[in-house]
Amino acid sequence: MAIRRFSPHLALVLVALVLGACQSFSPSSGRASPRLPQILSRGALRIGLTGDQPPLNMKTRTGQLEGMEVDLATALAASMGVRLELVQKPFPDLLPALEKGDVDAVISGLTITPERNTQVAFAGPYFITGKSILTKQSTLREVQDARALDDPQRTYVTIAGSTSEIFVKTTFPKAKLVTTENYEAAVQMVIDDKADAMVGDFLACGLGVWRNPSAGLFTPPTPFTTEAIGIALPADDFLFVNLVQNYLTMLQQTGLLTQLQAKWLTEGSWLNDLR
Repeated sequence: MAIRRFSPHLALVLVALVLGACQSFSPSSGRASPRLPQILSRGALRIGLTGDQPPLNMKTRTGQLEGMEVDLATALAASMGVRLELVQKPFPDLLPALEKGDVDAVISGLTITPERNTQVAFAGPYFITGKSILTKQSTLREVQDARALDDPQRTYVTIAGSTSEIFVKTTFPKAKLVTTENYEAAVQMVIDDKADAMVGDFLACGLGVWRNPSAGLFTPPTPFTTEAIGIALPADDFLFVNLVQNYLTMLQQTGLLTQLQAKWLTEGSWLNDLR
């Protein structure tokens, strides 16, 4: 478990912006918030993430967690006046951990879907992405319509429990599907010719190419789909969801969210920090 604190300068900006909102937020309807009193009492916001989804969240060579979502979680905790605790779990275990109360929120490249929204609430989106493929196969390089990938002779690899897994099952029902716990293992399967392609987030596919320049990997220049990424929150706590959404809106309006996106999605200097 990693504990992070936010920079004092940005914290002061956020506190100044949210004081008015906090004063007007006190509920008068008598509805209780199951989670907020616990967070404030312990003085910590527990955020679940995988730690292996760069540049959204990742571990550096020194074992430090960083990434766009880590910065976002840090800003959220600072806005609430508590410290941040980062809780690493495999992707399939994140939402169950939220439902059990082991974490207060999940910020880990989670696509907002109707199916997930039947189990948890979402704030956001804070980022838009889409599905893509990572492959060495020359015959797959020119594919523009995802449906053309539905071939019984093909094997695709995805992260278990992800929307990419569902995407393959519904869009490529004739193909063979295998799953892994993380992108690193999935990329390696493509490199080792154990899968024809990895199906995953557009950023993850691009990163696979960048990190393995001599492997002959390729990913299309545009994703097949458009997906909204949000913060997963307890389904039974409207007040907590409302508070997080308000803070996200303020981060957007102050330009801080745009700055985070520019830092992690366009600059690329973070690549030198990876293990």
